Amino acid sequence: MPAAIFLSPEDAEHAYYEALRAGDIDILMNVWSEDEEIVCIHPAGPRHVGPAAVRTSWRQILSKGGLQLAVSHLQVARNPLCAVHNVLEQILVETHPEARYAFVLATNVYLKEADGWRLALHHASPAIGHEDTRSPTSHSHRLH
Repeated sequence: MPAAIFLSPEDAEHAYYEALRAGDIDILMNVWSEDEEIVCIHPAGPRHVGPAAVRTSWRQILSKGGLQLAVSHLQVARNPLCAVHNVLEQILVETHPEARYAFVLATNVYLKEADGWRLALHHASPAIGHEDTRSPTSHSHRLH
């Protein structure tokens, strides 16, 4: 499949979170740079470096399907070649006996490459101070 061209970091981020929701590892990895120095760190997990390690880490996470998640509280720092997005991810982790959510702070770094914007770093950590309200964040907006 030909690589998608993302004209902005926001386009790349939209594709990234849609791929997570769909559980589609191929589309997900299409957002990532092919550079051997890409880095992915999942909450309380080790550092995965390079496309093969990043793909393996996501394959394990998405082995049971896509994630039900909402993204909010976007903070952006950007220059013409790099964009840093910091977001709050709210991920459904349990549905029975009632819905429970995990809250994760994620930093996504996008670089402008010859073929458009690509994800170079995803660093996620538990969002200390965000409580499980047992319902989606009512005051947040979805980026996608």
